Amino acid sequence: MNIAVGQSLPDVTVHIKRDGKVTETTLVEWAGDKSVILIAVPGAFTPTCSEKHLPGYIAHADALKAKGIDAIGCLSVNDVHVMAAWGKDSGADGKVDMIADVHGLAAHAMGIDVVTTPVLGKNRAARLALVAKSGLVTDIYKEEPSVFSVSSAEYMLERL
Repeated sequence: MNIAVGQSLPDVTVHIKRDGKVTETTLVEWAGDKSVILIAVPGAFTPTCSEKHLPGYIAHADALKAKGIDAIGCLSVNDVHVMAAWGKDSGADGKVDMIADVHGLAAHAMGIDVVTTPVLGKNRAARLALVAKSGLVTDIYKEEPSVFSVSSAEYMLERL
């Protein structure tokens, strides 16, 4: 089932590495009672994700927080160490939480798991951005395959 406005974020296990320590949490726990933006990307270190999607949210993190967003998360079907390395390499520390969907359970629960190109290998997450308040989705912007537009930080800034 595709996640939709009014639904809860899935209560599935994800991992975040901060200060060298791996934490197991759920998307529900991560969001808590905050207003959050969660972006999903097909893969760490991939071209569009690394050159456009994640950098936009890093660059506009303060502006998004000024519009009432308490936390920004970037979810990908990757292991926690790859996500942490990508976050460090991208300058995401302190701006965007790098969330590892190690087994693709979050992507599957949201209905955004997709089979991608042979280069990426396994199932990945479709590209999207959503806003959730206290764990309930209030806005969702899912991209068509191979498109990057409505999930961008700039588009999100216009909508908040």
